[in-house]
Amino acid sequence: MSDEPTWTRRNVLRTSGTIAGVSALAGCISGDGSDDEGDVDPYTVSMPPVGDVEFESVPETWAAGTADWADMGVALGQEPPVGLYIAGRLHRGYYDDIPDVSVGPDDIETLWDDEFGPEKFIDLAEDVGVLVMDPNFLTGRADWSGDAIERIESTGTPFFGNSITSRGYSWHEDYDYLTMYEAFEKLAEVFQEQERYDEFETLHDEFQSELENVVPSSDRPEAAVLYPQIADDSFLPYTIDESTSYKHLRDLGVEDALANSDVQNFHSTRGSIDYETLLEVDPEYILLRTEQYLSEEEFQQNYIEPIQSHDAGQKLTAVQNDNVYKTVPFYQGPIINLVATQRLAEQLYGVDEQLYDPQEVSDIVNGDF
Repeated sequence: MSDEPTWTRRNVLRTSGTIAGVSALAGCISGDGSDDEGDVDPYTVSMPPVGDVEFESVPETWAAGTADWADMGVALGQEPPVGLYIAGRLHRGYYDDIPDVSVGPDDIETLWDDEFGPEKFIDLAEDVGVLVMDPNFLTGRADWSGDAIERIESTGTPFFGNSITSRGYSWHEDYDYLTMYEAFEKLAEVFQEQERYDEFETLHDEFQSELENVVPSSDRPEAAVLYPQIADDSFLPYTIDESTSYKHLRDLGVEDALANSDVQNFHSTRGSIDYETLLEVDPEYILLRTEQYLSEEEFQQNYIEPIQSHDAGQKLTAVQNDNVYKTVPFYQGPIINLVATQRLAEQLYGVDEQLYDPQEVSDIVNGDF
């Protein structure tokens, strides 16, 4: 995928009647190339590793691989993607903090199931305008062949994605990683929603300024990020890196308790650690990732209480000090990032004020700006 090809949609994609957030003067062409009917001239957006992707019109329907991209699409005022690799990994509960923004439990199909193969995606490509997925993920993690990718691309529906969630993939070493907002800006170009992106970028900058007043310059909290496997008395360990998966932790100045230990990142080893190993590290805080979004009550019952009742678990400093919290699993876009960072700021630093305006987020999503 390194030849940087240009992909052109086989036929005219379905477009919405108007482009939200864009006001075209009657009989004139607007600044983004759209006319008064809401149509746009063909445009090109560049995305590593697939290169330049040409769109004849704005995609109306789409599918995505991971939930970080789904959250970006929601932020841009789009309908949710028709499918994700695993739909449950879009943790919809974070939208509860934003008025008039939600994604229903049946809005998105899970694509990665017993029949996860190219044929399903060929059919999918016939029904959507763009596949917001990194094709190298499919060859690197799903063991698809290059021929399978070419068969899907031959439908005329382009791939447009980059695996931004982890920096641990060997097949991602020869092309650029993107930050959350770099990826978000590129998706905004696809959907011709640059104005919404600009509004979010401004909101995000203001939020970062507020965080500067919260995060201490020294003596920052030290935490271990873990995926609990309660039935096996074990945890999958994750070290904090520059990927989007940990943006909220970096923004909050969280130090990595595992970084200076002998514990290796799960992305590198696919291994787990037991309670005894975790006791050797004995982090000040424990941040647990979970597969499904859980209410605080469910989180307590399913994870906190079993750890507290475990002979070794109850000896952990974080457990004794009630410093075990829920954190974003793997996938966060601009909305989930705001909510998750706010919630964790309240837990780590005792923040008792809102550091961003949830109504302003709602207004941007719904085009009221």
